[in-house]
Formats: sequence, structure tokens, C-alpha cells
Amino acid sequence: MQNVEHFTPAAAAAAPPPSPSLVRAIAIGGLAVGVLDAVDGVAYFGLTAGQNPIQVLQYIASGALGASSFSGGLATAGLGALLHFGIATVATGIFLLAWTRIPLLRSHWVASGVAWGAIVWAVMNLVIVPNSGTPQMPLTALGVIHGLLGHAVTVGLVAAYVGRRLLVNEGRS
Repeated sequence: MQNVEHFTPAAAAAAPPPSPSLVRAIAIGGLAVGVLDAVDGVAYFGLTAGQNPIQVLQYIASGALGASSFSGGLATAGLGALLHFGIATVATGIFLLAWTRIPLLRSHWVASGVAWGAIVWAVMNLVIVPNSGTPQMPLTALGVIHGLLGHAVTVGLVAAYVGRRLLVNEGRS
């Protein structure tokens, strides 16, 4: 029988630490994904819901603070920005860590990036937001289409592009 490695906490603890180039790629990717996704969200919610950038960021903070985030001014908008960039960095980090271990993601980087963006949108909008303090907004066809396409590009493709460009010297592209 073939030797199959299984995940255990001890094996995870014994795993080598991430390389400096992976950490750098996650930081750069998280920043790029955060900026592009924020611009997309501010533009979309500005056009469709009449929200200004402060309100969009307060909406993000409402996941942690509930409705009180909308009366917190720039402080809660700042918290929303921190949460947004934190989520962007974690999502990018998960993808790039998988990128270093799954050759299929590297060999089909566009498709894997698009799929990752769609997965991130689905998890955020179908699992995390409904179970947070964020006021519930109905999912519309336009919102779903925009969310899936927007995340495919601003989250998934950006993360995949960063992996392709920054992790190439480690034989990970």
C-alpha cells in the first residue's frame, strides 16, 4: 500500500515555516486584492445603493459591531477598512498557500483564480455575512452576478496573478 501522509496537529507543527517569498506574496497580494475589491465595492454600492465610501466601510464593520457601526463615523469606517484588508489578506494567503502545494492551481492559474474568487464571494455572502451582525440585504440577480464576476477578477485573478509573478523563483509556477 502506498504511503499516504495524513494531516495531524503534530505534522502541522513540524511543517517548515512559510518562505519569505510566500509571506511577501501574501502581503502584496492581500494589499492588491484589498484595494481592487474595495474600489469595486465602493463603485458598485455607490451606483446601486447610493452609499458613499464611509458607509461601505461602516457596513463591513457592522459584521463585528452590528447596526451601531453606522453611527461610529470615521472610527468604524477605519475598523471596516482594517477588517476588509484582513479578510483580503487571509483569502489571498489561503489561495497562495494552496498554490504552493497543488500543481493544478499553478498550471491552470486563470481558471483556479476565477474559481477562488467565486468561492470567496459565496463563503462571504452565504455563510459569513448571514451569521454576522451585518444588516441583511436581499440577494438580487444583479448583486449575485456582480459579486461573482467582481470577486473572480479582483480577488481570484489578482491572487493567482500574484502567485504566478512572485512565486516563480521557487518552482511554484
